[in-house]
Amino acid sequence: MKICLPHQHHQRHRYHRKMSITFFCARVQACWRTWFIALIAVVMGATLMSGCGSLLPKAPVQPTLYLLDAIPLSIASNAATSTNQPGSTAPTLTVNTPIAAAGFGSTHIVYQRQAHELEHFALNQWVDTPVQMLTPLIMRAIEQRGGFRAVVRGSTAAVSELRLDTELVRLQQEFNTTPSRVRLTLRAVLVNTSSRRVLASREFEASVAALSDDPVGGVVAANKAVQRVLGELAAFCADSAAAPATTTAATRASDPAVR
Repeated sequence: MKICLPHQHHQRHRYHRKMSITFFCARVQACWRTWFIALIAVVMGATLMSGCGSLLPKAPVQPTLYLLDAIPLSIASNAATSTNQPGSTAPTLTVNTPIAAAGFGSTHIVYQRQAHELEHFALNQWVDTPVQMLTPLIMRAIEQRGGFRAVVRGSTAAVSELRLDTELVRLQQEFNTTPSRVRLTLRAVLVNTSSRRVLASREFEASVAALSDDPVGGVVAANKAVQRVLGELAAFCADSAAAPATTTAATRASDPAVR
C-alpha cells in the first residue's frame, strides 16, 4: 500500500487545481474566440450587405405631371348659333396640330432666368407636349365661339373650305421679374384650302403673373394664358372667315357643277 506524505498530497492538489484553472481558461479563451469570430462575421456580413444595397439601382423618382386644359368662357352669339345649324352656308374649318418652335416641342416645362437661355424643371413635366394638348383646346374654343358649320381635326379626311395653321412660338415661365410670369405666344394663319390663299394671319401673346415662383404657380398661370389666347384666336377665326364664307357660298350657288 502506497502512502502519500502530506507534502506530496499538497503538491498533487495544487497540480490538479492548476490544471483545472488552465482548462477553464482554455475553455473561456475558446468561447471568447468563437464569439469574437462570430461577431466579426456578423459585422462584415452587414457591411457587405449594406455595400451591395448601395450598389443596386435605386427606383427612379417619378415626375409630377401637369395638364393644359383651360377653355375660354365665351358664349356664342345668336348669329353664330344660327350658322351652326345643319344646312348652313358657314364654312367648315380644319385645325392642324400646331408646330412647336425650337425648345418647346417636348414635355419639359420650360423656364427662363436670363435672356437666350432655356431651362426646364427636372421633376415637373407636362403630361404631353404642349402642342398636342393645345389642339383639342383650340377646336373647342372655336366651336364655342361659333361661325363654322363644323370644326375638324387636320388628321381626318374631311373636306373643308378653310384651314387653320398655328405655331407655338413660346410657352415659358420667366423668373427675371418678381413675381415670375408665364408668357405664351401663338402665331395663327387662316388659309383658303381651295385657292391656298392666306386670308388672315396674326400673332397672339399673353403674359400672366404666377401666384408662386415654382412649377405649380407656372402651370396655373400657363392655363390662364391659354384661356386668354384661345379666346382671342377663336374670335379672330370667326371674324376672318365671315367674308370668305359668304363669298364661297355665293360662288357655290352660281356654279352649275354644284347644282
